Amino acid sequence: MAMMRSLLVLLALWAWPAQAETVTDFTLDNGMQVVVIEDHRAPVAVHMVWYRVGAADEPPGHSGIAHFLEHLMFKGTDEIGPGEFSLAVKAQGGSDNAFTSWDYTAYFQRVAADRLGLMMQMEADRMTGLRLDEENVKTERDVILEERNQRTENDPGALFREQMRAALYLNHPYGTPIIGWKHEIEALSKDDALSFYNRHYAPEDAILVVAGDVSPEQVHALAQAHYGALPAAGATVDRARPQEPPHLAGRRLVLEDDRVAQPLLMRSYLAPERDPGDQSRAAALSYLAALLGGEGATSVLGERLQFEARLALYTGAGYDGLSRDDTTFDVYVVPAPGVSLAEAEAALDEALSDFIEEGVDPALFASLKTQMHASEIYARDNVQGLARRYGAALASGLTVADVQDWPAVLQAVTADEVMAAARDLFDPRRSVTGWLTRPGHEIAEVTQ
Repeated sequence: MAMMRSLLVLLALWAWPAQAETVTDFTLDNGMQVVVIEDHRAPVAVHMVWYRVGAADEPPGHSGIAHFLEHLMFKGTDEIGPGEFSLAVKAQGGSDNAFTSWDYTAYFQRVAADRLGLMMQMEADRMTGLRLDEENVKTERDVILEERNQRTENDPGALFREQMRAALYLNHPYGTPIIGWKHEIEALSKDDALSFYNRHYAPEDAILVVAGDVSPEQVHALAQAHYGALPAAGATVDRARPQEPPHLAGRRLVLEDDRVAQPLLMRSYLAPERDPGDQSRAAALSYLAALLGGEGATSVLGERLQFEARLALYTGAGYDGLSRDDTTFDVYVVPAPGVSLAEAEAALDEALSDFIEEGVDPALFASLKTQMHASEIYARDNVQGLARRYGAALASGLTVADVQDWPAVLQAVTADEVMAAARDLFDPRRSVTGWLTRPGHEIAEVTQ
């Protein structure tokens, strides 16, 4: 009976189209893009404003300004006092937050659907009406410095990942941490924040995503009333960024820290991103990450290093193609007790080499396709997740059609395409290999 139920679930998943949501998009006269995702199962709405600017768009010497401004956007306008924005959302029974990436900055609220107009009114107000004073700026700068201390400076793993990324990107600003370098955060000023705000926060550089118990007609009317009245700045910022030169040599680094509880081997490769109208390479790399580092018992690295050779406690691989420019593909190995990082690296290299020679296991690949299909379906149960999926994609340069096509692109990938992507990816010249360890003999091994 259990097998029959599983079979019925799988058949139901394949019968259910992966692209089930109803999406409408339009553009206001001032250039603001609006996306409406209908989901009438509950009387709630998610309201998100995405700005096409992130940490990779910061002026040199001002790292962290995008994230700093995100914090300062809660410091008030002429209409709403400092800290009152979130209190107003909470008073309506809702919740709100914001986040910054290399490619975008986003602000969102989740409220009852009949409170949507108020959310637009408040968000439109701070799009052009932000007011700052020196004391609020200083206080928030101290908050961010403490955030960096807690999340990065006090975590050797976070410091290691930061150093790895800085070593991988020779010229592109993706090598700069989103929160910023500590010495540059300390110098950020009110004028820096307002200059960045005035340059980037404008309706034509923003995307409004509304998901939930709404209609396109309702959202259009509210958006026109609140955002449509905002004038376009008239000069949309060109997001041309410094690009990577040819990588001629692989890089290595070792980070020693007394606080390291467990050594870690990590290798990062420069990898292609999802491109508008051309997402097939990214889809193949998504499968490659799942094949190499998915479920431990069945993944290539898990089976080889954890269960057969017993050289590793944990293995993994990661890839996220949602990026404006070249992204990263990472593999990880946590060595078993008594196994050196040099031994773990040799085993990793052997496993990757054998994979390139042997190819994709057909049964595992078929299983992963079913899992990917199911994941795309289950993701549509979360209205906030849907809003985030569309907003992040559009702010990263993709289109509504690209988001809607993605499930089909995933299902169209072949094993040969995965192997072709792997052969292109595993170029040692476009990689950084890092060791995270306590002070000791590992240094001697890496320099031999």
